[in-house]
Amino acid sequence: QVQLVESGGGLVQTGGSLRLSCEASVNVSSVDKMGWFRRPPGKQRDVIAIITEGGRTHYVDSVKGRFTISTDGAKNTVTLQMDDLKPEDTAVYYCNLFPPPPHSWGQGTQVVVSS
Repeated sequence: QVQLVESGGGLVQTGGSLRLSCEASVNVSSVDKMGWFRRPPGKQRDVIAIITEGGRTHYVDSVKGRFTISTDGAKNTVTLQMDDLKPEDTAVYYCNLFPPPPHSWGQGTQVVVSS
């Protein structure tokens, strides 16, 4: 069963940046797809960014142009660089395989963007 540990969240002002990191117990460079997900307050968890084994990336429209997903196979980490943050980016952020296996979620990392 994959184990995932997210870190890097915090409180930031509108327009600021954060860099989230996820340590995985699998070789992230050989997984078909890895993704970052988020759960805003009172809402469901949804995928926001995906990176394929070949390095192709996909983003939902709300983060396109502001967020960048990447992997480091040597460190088994998945990173999410978040720039130009907005209050609506406030959420708990998670990484996982895509699609996520059952019962595989880490604890997530909280991001709060103040206006």
